[in-house]
Amino acid sequence: MLYQLYETQRALLSPFAEFASATGKLYSHPLSPFAQAPGSQRMAAGFDLMHRLTKEYEKPAFGINSVRVDGIDVAVQEQVIESKHFCRLLRFKRYTDNAQMLERMRAQPVVLVVAPLSGHHSTLLRDTVRTLLQDHKVYITDWVDARMVPLSAGEFHLADYIGYVQDFIRLLGPEVNVISVCQPTVPVLAAISLLASRGEFTPRTMTMMGGPIDARKSPTAVNNLAMNRTHEWFEQNVIYRVPQNFPGAGRRVYPGFMQHTGFVAMNPDRHANSHWDYFLDLVRGDDDSAESHRQFYDEYNAVLDMDADYYLETIKTVFQDFSLVYGTWNVKGELVRPQDITTTALLTVEGELDDISGAGQTEAAQGLCSGIPADRRQHYLVQGAGHYGIFSGRRWREMAYPEVRKFILQHQQPAQTAAPAVAAAAAAAPATAAPAKGKKSTATS
Repeated sequence: MLYQLYETQRALLSPFAEFASATGKLYSHPLSPFAQAPGSQRMAAGFDLMHRLTKEYEKPAFGINSVRVDGIDVAVQEQVIESKHFCRLLRFKRYTDNAQMLERMRAQPVVLVVAPLSGHHSTLLRDTVRTLLQDHKVYITDWVDARMVPLSAGEFHLADYIGYVQDFIRLLGPEVNVISVCQPTVPVLAAISLLASRGEFTPRTMTMMGGPIDARKSPTAVNNLAMNRTHEWFEQNVIYRVPQNFPGAGRRVYPGFMQHTGFVAMNPDRHANSHWDYFLDLVRGDDDSAESHRQFYDEYNAVLDMDADYYLETIKTVFQDFSLVYGTWNVKGELVRPQDITTTALLTVEGELDDISGAGQTEAAQGLCSGIPADRRQHYLVQGAGHYGIFSGRRWREMAYPEVRKFILQHQQPAQTAAPAVAAAAAAAPATAAPAKGKKSTATS
C-alpha cells in the first residue's frame, strides 16, 4: 500500500514539477519580459529548486564518449555484451585510427567492474570507469531495476548474484581482473572462492574497495541498523510489492524511494545546506557551481528497487550471521572457502574517513584469503577519503587509481599453482585467521 501511495503522490506532483520548470524559465529566459522584473533571479531560482525537489529522477546515462589514452583522444562506444533478467554486462569499447595506439590498447589488461546493487544505478561508478579506460579494457555490471523485471523472470537471490558474477568471469576468461566496489565485495569474494574450490580458473587479480567483508569491525550507522533489527522487522517494514503500472507488478522489493529516504536521513543537514547553496548559486549566477549540484543530485536521486529475496538474504548473511568470516556460508550446497584461492592476487582499498564501511572491514579479506602468498596481497588506505572518495573524484584519480593500476600490471602473468604444502596449509586455515600483511603502500596505515 505504501508503494502505491508513493506512486500516487508522485503522479500528483508531476504537473507541479513541470509547472515549476516552465515558470522558472519564464523568469530567467533573456527574451522573456518577466526576466527584467525586480527579483526575477530569485523567482527563477526558487522555481528551479522546486522543480528539482518534485521531479522524478530517471537512470542517468554513462555519457562516456571519448577518453584520453597516452595523450591521444580515442572514441568510446557502450555495448551490451550479455543480458540477463536482472543484470546487463556492458563493455566500453575504445576505437582509434592510430594503428600503434590500437595495438597498445589491445595489450592492456581486461577489467570487470562489479557495481553495487544497493540502491543506486551502476552509473554511480562513471568516474571509476572513465579513469580505468585510460589503461584497461573495461566491462561493468549494470543491474536492472527490479520493478522492471516481470514476475515470469523468477526470483533473484544472493546466490543468483554470485552466479551472475561467475558467468561474467567465465565469459571474459582467465585474463580478467575483477574490481568490486562496496556491497559486491562479499558476493564477489564468494564467487571467486567457489570457482577456486571447484578447480576452475580464477581472475588474475581481485580488488576489493570499501566493502563489508567483516562488518563486525568498526561498525558504522549503516552496519548498526542492519545488525540491530531482526529479519522480521525488515520483512514487515521495508518490503513492498511493485504497483500495477510497472512491468514487475506484484514483485516483492525494497523500493528505491525508501532507500533514498534512508540515504538523506543519514545527513539531512548536509543535503538541506546543499540545496540552499544551490539556490544562492542560481541567484548569484554561479552557473558552474549550480551545474555541479545538478550533476551530483541527478545521480544521487536516481535509485532502483532491489528484489526482496536478494536484499533480505544479504542483510542476514553479511550483517547478522557474518557467514563469510565465520566460514559457515553455504551457497547451493557448496561451502564458501576464501582460503582455497591461491593464484589470484588481492588488493584491498579503504578510505580513511569512510562512514559506510568502517576501518578494517575490507582489509579483513587479507586474513580470509590465507591461501594467497603474502607477496601477492596488498592493502592500501586512501588518506582523507570518505566512502565515495575511494572510487570517484580527485582522491580516486590521484591516489587510489595509481595503486590499482600498478597492482593490476604487476600481476598479469599467470601465477604458479600453489605447492602442495601451501595448498594444504590454506585448506586447514580457519576462515577467521588474522590478516597477513602483503606489500604496503606508503599511504597505508
